[in-house]
Amino acid sequence: MVIAEIGTSHEGSIEKAKELIDAASYAEADAVKFQWVIADEILHPKTGFVELPTGRIPLYERFRQLECPKEFYTETLAYARSKNLKWICSPFGLKSLEELISINPDAVKIASPELNHFPMLKAIKAAREKKGFPVIVSSGVSKLKDIEAALAILGAENTSLLHCITSYPAPEEEYNVRLIFSLKEIFGIECGLSDHSLDPVLVPCLAAAKGATIFEKHITLSKKTSGLDDPVALEPEQFLQMTKALKQCEAAIKRYGNERGGQEIIKQMEEQFGSERVQKVLGSGVKKLAPAEEANYGRTNRSLHYMADFESGHILQAKDVGVLRTEKILSPGLAPECLDLILGKKLSRKAKDGAGISWEDFLFE
Repeated sequence: MVIAEIGTSHEGSIEKAKELIDAASYAEADAVKFQWVIADEILHPKTGFVELPTGRIPLYERFRQLECPKEFYTETLAYARSKNLKWICSPFGLKSLEELISINPDAVKIASPELNHFPMLKAIKAAREKKGFPVIVSSGVSKLKDIEAALAILGAENTSLLHCITSYPAPEEEYNVRLIFSLKEIFGIECGLSDHSLDPVLVPCLAAAKGATIFEKHITLSKKTSGLDDPVALEPEQFLQMTKALKQCEAAIKRYGNERGGQEIIKQMEEQFGSERVQKVLGSGVKKLAPAEEANYGRTNRSLHYMADFESGHILQAKDVGVLRTEKILSPGLAPECLDLILGKKLSRKAKDGAGISWEDFLFE
């Protein structure tokens, strides 16, 4: 399955969203994916700034600009299905998840930074027990223990896993594509690729050679437009090039079987890109943070943050805590699995709005 990640490239325009769906259809994708953005579920207002062509603005405000009403998503869902495309979407918290589930997506995608959003993962599990939708889990900027913890909540049934490097663009030589085979062996579930590298063929085809069956890549009408991910997305002709190459990979595997078919694909890639480059992209198959991700571990994933200033002695309530990405300038807090351990506890010192929560902040009696 090839997923055209539209994300927020539509910039809130239903007309542009439909153009992107048309582009995905032209490019022979099987599905489109959107992001149900609610800024308060993702970032603290004090998280820092982002540089845009129009100037420097708070990153939180940039995410506010990407918020769309429920009707936007229902209309894109209907339009995608009219084009025989599946409609997939990523929620970023409990509210966006609830609204997403209410419109019956074809699948729910958990983005890499939400791999440790345990309150949302538990809500997805509960909703799936009633509705039975597939879940696709992306694993960028994660360690093996993070994937294990997420899958322990979600379960393996009707769950698939995408190998990813959370870097924009992601260096091809760091992709460690052999890891896809390793993940399939470890977890026994369908695995694929969420690809942020720039070439439309190299990483996806090598992923196919190593057993990937799901392929997700960003699509854009133009790399020069102002969507957050447009510079690393594929334009329609490039996306079509990728899907055609993947169909050739699929044909080779059907003809020769998984092992020999994979070898044939790798041989073709070596002829096109050079053996040394291909072997670097294939990597070791051992799960570890890519060098491009290491500095962001703990910052792009979720941690616990204060949502207001509090005095010493305050008893911490659920509304006082955000399960957020740390991102730019704030300090990471405790991991989300600690949430229940700190609620109802008394602060031993003042707490600053936006700060990451630490054990040293509490009096344990």
